[in-house]
Amino acid sequence: MQTVTYGKDYLEATLNETINEGKKIFIPYIMAGDGGLDSFIPTLQKLDEAGATAIEVGIPFSDPVADGPTIQQAGKRAQDHGVTLPHIIDILKEERTKIQAPIIFMTYINPIYKYGVDQFMLDAKVAGVDGLIIPDLPLEQTNLIEKAREQANIAQIQLVSLTSSKERMKKIAAASQGFLYAVTVNGITGARQSFDDSLSEHFQHLKSVSSVPVLAGFGVSTPDHVKQLTQYSDGVIVGSKIINLLHEQNDKELKELIKAKD
Repeated sequence: MQTVTYGKDYLEATLNETINEGKKIFIPYIMAGDGGLDSFIPTLQKLDEAGATAIEVGIPFSDPVADGPTIQQAGKRAQDHGVTLPHIIDILKEERTKIQAPIIFMTYINPIYKYGVDQFMLDAKVAGVDGLIIPDLPLEQTNLIEKAREQANIAQIQLVSLTSSKERMKKIAAASQGFLYAVTVNGITGARQSFDDSLSEHFQHLKSVSSVPVLAGFGVSTPDHVKQLTQYSDGVIVGSKIINLLHEQNDKELKELIKAKD
């Protein structure tokens, strides 16, 4: 059996291969340990088999400033089960090879500091983590983790907001690895009814300044949203709706949502 080398290169190769095949990227978000740690790997496997290009894994945290009510509640359920960052890394160290899709951790900087930056990056590498999203770590402070992250060869994915200046968008795009996470709404995560018509022009600009795929996230919750946003972008990230469908055990709608990218 061929040994897979995880990390930044694995994430980028997977995403680029998807785009080169003329397909769109779909990244579902889950909260690790929502439903207990025993459900974590089976949930990853379910999404992997349903056609997820990569999977974003949220780390339970007490002060999730970028997350809306659905993801906050999922994090609270995971915390009630006693799930911590070390638990998540330990189980991935044992079970990572059961999932083909790249794995991206979405965490805040505090849990990484508590863990110890160097130790976290080392353990995340061993656990097969391919990318990191840290929404409360500004571009100007990425040097706090940069050396250890680079040594671990883990991609750091940057978020870009609708309100950023053109100059700042260019800087963020240049710094982003794996993909550029384009926030489609002003505010926190959570399902939305619709998106602004001006997004087409926004994504056109982002794609012109980004050397990595540009993905749309925040508020994506229906197959129609996926179809609309993938007209402009290289793919989508879906969080709150995935959390709800998993919680409801609605596998049919879950598969339909992922297939909407095709």
